[in-house]
Amino acid sequence: MKHIVAIVQARMGSTRLPGKVLKKIIGTPMLVHQIERILRSDLINTVVISTTMKPEDDQIIALCKERGWKFFRGEENDLLDRYYQTALHYDATMVVRLTADCPLIDPEIIDQVISVFIRADPPVDFVSNSLPIQTFPRGLDTEVMSIGALKKAWREDRNPEWREHVTPYIERNPSKFVIMGFTNPVNLSHMRWTVDTLEDLEFVRKIYKHFNSNKFSWKEVLDFLEKHPEYSEINRNVRQKTLK
Repeated sequence: MKHIVAIVQARMGSTRLPGKVLKKIIGTPMLVHQIERILRSDLINTVVISTTMKPEDDQIIALCKERGWKFFRGEENDLLDRYYQTALHYDATMVVRLTADCPLIDPEIIDQVISVFIRADPPVDFVSNSLPIQTFPRGLDTEVMSIGALKKAWREDRNPEWREHVTPYIERNPSKFVIMGFTNPVNLSHMRWTVDTLEDLEFVRKIYKHFNSNKFSWKEVLDFLEKHPEYSEINRNVRQKTLK
């Protein structure tokens, strides 16, 4: 039987916006909004916050305990190891990789990516909604992989920079892994819905202020932004960090 575990990587350290995962949005930590949205997935069995052993991340653990969330602590920079150890600890057979700076993440999209993975015939090792190119707004990124693929990457990847980003070894070795992409019919990759800077946070706060809750869909956000295109200008010039 499949045990689908969503692992949400979260830490207080951030070069551009320290402590961003606990920044308040309509009076509630950003991480709370994101986890509550992920928990609305129909297919995920377990949601785990995976953080580091650093003292500053004790705040994240305290929030997890307060909210009754499952958590794991591991390597700070070897995120591939942290993911693998988290997956082992919670007996995952499938792993959904999510990052804690995406408070507009949508459970419908998460379930669509999981469904692509489950229904693939022949079976696949990895599915991403940012392959073969990014077509969803940045901040709805979802990756699904088998525990076998995660273990293989953990065992074979010798590139420290890649290990810090978990899945580059899988994505860049199509001869070793069966990879599938999930794309949106309309390319919306110009939209930035993730939080890495103050401008990003201001943008997301505008969205949440309008809905006054976290119970909205990504399509409702699109409709809102169509009526208020000026909000998309807030963080339009922010550049996403790239991996060599």
